[in-house]
Amino acid sequence: MRTIRFLQPQRLVFGSGCVAECSRDLIERKFRKAFLVTSPPTKSLADELIGQLAKAGTETVIYDAVAGEPTIASFEASLKAAESANPDVVIGLGGGSALDVSKLVAALLHSSQNIREVFGIGLLKSRATHLVCLPTTSGTGSEVSPNAILLDEDDELKKGVVSPYLVPDGTYVDPILTMSMPPGVTAATGIDALTHCIEAYTNKFAHPMVDIYAIEGVRLAGAFLARAVNDGNDLEAREKMALASVYGGLCLGPVNTAAVHALSYPLGGEFHIAHGLSNAVLLPHVMRFNIPSMPQRYAEIATALGVRPSGNMEETAMKGADRVFELAVECGITMDLAKLDVPATSIPKMAEAAMKVTRLLKNNPRDLTIDDAEAIYRSAYQTA
Repeated sequence: MRTIRFLQPQRLVFGSGCVAECSRDLIERKFRKAFLVTSPPTKSLADELIGQLAKAGTETVIYDAVAGEPTIASFEASLKAAESANPDVVIGLGGGSALDVSKLVAALLHSSQNIREVFGIGLLKSRATHLVCLPTTSGTGSEVSPNAILLDEDDELKKGVVSPYLVPDGTYVDPILTMSMPPGVTAATGIDALTHCIEAYTNKFAHPMVDIYAIEGVRLAGAFLARAVNDGNDLEAREKMALASVYGGLCLGPVNTAAVHALSYPLGGEFHIAHGLSNAVLLPHVMRFNIPSMPQRYAEIATALGVRPSGNMEETAMKGADRVFELAVECGITMDLAKLDVPATSIPKMAEAAMKVTRLLKNNPRDLTIDDAEAIYRSAYQTA
């Protein structure tokens, strides 16, 4: 059994209403000034936290200009704002984009490194600023992971920073914060969480310690995602999906994702399709491609999704891929690249870009050629 290393927040708090505990913990530390990274739709969710900090004498500077898919340029603007504020704690509140930006701001604040120097694995040298994350979506797992993603507009490709210094000091997962998510965001981020878990469980570097999180995350997403989409006030469904997101995030550090994510990056980079939506469209097709290399693992994924086992393991696994497609459709996701305005003529360019994401492709259970990548993209055109 290979050696595995988990990187987790020093303090991980989960539960409805735990924002209050975040306030208490920050007040105990007597921070002078907080820099809050968020976006306009989630800004008001920070009101209670900001109010409690103000009563204790902590000033909060709000930065709410985070875009849906943050670019290098937009990140640099947020870092400049943080340098001007000169905080001693950075708070990320929002979806994966806000959390990723907050993590990179905390790491590069007053640093000798710039963002382009740290893309890759283990290149970030340090982080001196305290970091706290509060997710308002259930999907990216950024709240517990050592990863952060930005769009490099010059290369039209998303690029990742992976470092122990990106793991927050404190993470507070309050499912109540996710209840404001509209159905479309709930669906796309939920499939993202499901993708993290499936790609960890069927990974070339899968590990029993990670398998526990991954298979339970699959089970939770399969059982509760549609409920959360159909009724945003269903607190049980919100809690279960928040848990699935955390489980998926805990898989990212020690095992990470594979071909689904690698192939999704060009969709976000060139066509600005939301990350969760990109994953959703590609996930069943990549599963079908990978099943011959790991039929038992994919059959176990299928049964976790509620599929009744067939006599043939590969057949069960294929039904699991079908179930993923059905679940996405049930949640209102458009599962057709043509309807997402991605021209089929762009397939060769996307495949070429995806093949550059070697840090993820090396994890895929089946080796992927550029021809395979083109075939997977083609299969995602339902009207073709």
